Amino acid sequence: MAQLTPSLEQALLQAVNSGDLLPESLANIRSLLARSTNPLYPASVEELAAAQAWDELNDRFFRTIAFGTGGIRGRTISRVVTSVEKGELQAMDRPQFCAVGTNAMNDYNISRATQGLARYLKKWFASENLPGRPSVCISYDTRFFSVEFAALIAKVLTESGCDALVFEAPRSTPELSFAVRFHRASAGINVTASHNPPPYNGYKVYFADGAQVVEPHASGIIAEVNAVESDVYEPLPAAEQGRVTSLGKETDDAYMLRLESLLLDPELVRRTPLKIVYTPLHGVGAVIVKPMLERLGFSFSTVASQEIPDSRFPTVKSPNPEVAEALSLAIAQADAEGADLVLATDPDDDRMGVAARGRDGAMHLLTGNQIGSLMAWYRAKRHFDLGILTTETASRGVIIKTFVTTDLQKSIADKLGLRCVETLTGFKYNGEKLLKYELAIPESERGDYITRSEEETRALRLKYSSLYVFGGEESYGYSGADFTRDKDGNGAVVMFSEVASYAKSIDKTLHELLDEIYSEFGFYLERPESLTFEGAEGAAKIQTLVESYAAHPPEMLGGKKVIALRNFAKEDVRDIEGDLIPKEAMLMVHLEGGWKIAVRPSGTEPKIKFYLFAVHECAAGEKLDPAHLAEIKEAVSKGLEALWQDVKEDVDRRLRG
Repeated sequence: MAQLTPSLEQALLQAVNSGDLLPESLANIRSLLARSTNPLYPASVEELAAAQAWDELNDRFFRTIAFGTGGIRGRTISRVVTSVEKGELQAMDRPQFCAVGTNAMNDYNISRATQGLARYLKKWFASENLPGRPSVCISYDTRFFSVEFAALIAKVLTESGCDALVFEAPRSTPELSFAVRFHRASAGINVTASHNPPPYNGYKVYFADGAQVVEPHASGIIAEVNAVESDVYEPLPAAEQGRVTSLGKETDDAYMLRLESLLLDPELVRRTPLKIVYTPLHGVGAVIVKPMLERLGFSFSTVASQEIPDSRFPTVKSPNPEVAEALSLAIAQADAEGADLVLATDPDDDRMGVAARGRDGAMHLLTGNQIGSLMAWYRAKRHFDLGILTTETASRGVIIKTFVTTDLQKSIADKLGLRCVETLTGFKYNGEKLLKYELAIPESERGDYITRSEEETRALRLKYSSLYVFGGEESYGYSGADFTRDKDGNGAVVMFSEVASYAKSIDKTLHELLDEIYSEFGFYLERPESLTFEGAEGAAKIQTLVESYAAHPPEMLGGKKVIALRNFAKEDVRDIEGDLIPKEAMLMVHLEGGWKIAVRPSGTEPKIKFYLFAVHECAAGEKLDPAHLAEIKEAVSKGLEALWQDVKEDVDRRLRG
């Protein structure tokens, strides 16, 4: 194992004594070098110390990257790249090696995470008396080091006695979720950082149900990962090692067959001349979206420059379909081609953004809440129109949303007689509900559930359990069936294209259709905001804010009195089905008039998030007057702006102490 040289030890100690280097950073540097044989590690630390790059060393070593319920995420390329990391520059000017550090996405942390997962799966197999050995599906996106990380994961798994089922090329997060169940795997791993900036990558873990891990497996996996002290391990004898299998067309075809079932009215699509422009934002989306749109008969084009996989995401400032700029090239192409709709998916293809042409002829963006509400309303309505749901069976229909997603979807569910189940942020909780609904079907009737058609499983869910109508979150993630247990950009493209076809078939723009929904169910407006605090200092500020809000919640915000508080970290909260909500650092502040604010630290980014909610409700048994809707929108929007300004001032006061 590597050791600090005396001169390096002295330099680091002096930096600690002078306050330039955190004691935690020194401890983690010592730990990393003592537990690994990689010569790159001491060489990078020595180079940074010689340059007195203490802020860089603190960012890399102030903590060991935490393996949470969703896995790990962090920088693969640090702000300062050492000469040994740079090595021989690779394609797209990528360094040869990823960033050295305990708080970075690199071989050290990938190996530790995979060793821990393999240990847990083998213990779980033994406890359940399952035959054979564990198998894990592995997918990866187009980011820097994704291919190398996937290969390392497969190596560690097989040498630890697990089989690895690895996609032959980049694939999406939702297809990985589908593949876990389709191939009856024990778990899944997706190498992706979703829509984070180019230097980032991540490692998301799924269990046998195709959803990201929840309890009790989450704590068990985390404990095993934390017990792994080094990236060095002893491979099993060859006869005891697992095998690597390549996944490709067979899985794609099976997945697309299920995606096709999301269309509720195929004939509507065929007879409506809708024109679409689609962009995968340099990610994996085109692999499935293009053949699906062709298969379903949609007229579409793609943004050619953004169809090219590129880890740098060179044509956008951020590969995030929530950001208007990311859709600018697609909107320009839509204007040139006279298209009705722009659809964009993020790099791992689990989120979808939308721009739609208005009555004024211009393209206008829709928010994640608006996109989800249009789909929730349409799918609920069509379930009744087609006789899938009736007034007698309506209570078995379910819309699932997060606590920080618009309450318009709750209003839609309530007025149509459906259940609206609220969960914490994270589609793993949505997946947990879908597993619950599946297992509520008697085993004798359920059979081999994953191989049964949508019609068969729908009948079983309506008879014995709950029918999943729609699920979504405000951050542009949606799903409409249980064959995937994660948000699905591919499925969202299919579902929303049908909504757009419906609107065009009745000569309405999507914005006019949304106004009709507001008139019937109330006007709801949301404003998701966040404040970013990078590095070790930023993490401390986020922690300070979280503790401050919990200990000293506000009494007044935006001129509105606080009338109730719900602290999800301390209170026992149950959903409408009686299930206990896991504890989470989130505070929900309820204001006068049905307005509210949620405050929570991001689990994947150096941000603290604020969700602002406003509503102008319909009077009982009445609708909003369409003639006054514009005035209502303007007044509510101004109120939300005032509320956000007050929240920012409150944050400044709390950080000043």
